Amino acid sequence: MAEQDTRLSIGTNDGVTRVEFLERNIVDEASIQQIGEEILREVDASVMPKILIDFKNVDHLSSAALGQLITINNKVRQKDGQLRLANIDAQIYEVFVITRLNKLFHIHETDDEALASFQ
Repeated sequence: MAEQDTRLSIGTNDGVTRVEFLERNIVDEASIQQIGEEILREVDASVMPKILIDFKNVDHLSSAALGQLITINNKVRQKDGQLRLANIDAQIYEVFVITRLNKLFHIHETDDEALASFQ
């Protein structure tokens, strides 16, 4: 995969893989598929993944993207890992509340809070 084809910035620090979106709008089906594949590669590469997905750059998120997050969460849990979400815009967070996904995911206001929550 060529580096310019990525839609994410991914780095690892102290055993936590941090994922940031490079695009503001996560609504295109092909983009969502690619994002999911990139994150799942990180999950697969770890024995007990600790993944932080930072939404600070995201303004819009489609329902298909939410479905991809559920898939990622399930894969992380299968490997006894931990997934944290951080910096979600208030309007996007409302969608998490309406769909009750705020009960499924560990959502934090800041990436520092999310990092501190890993065990």
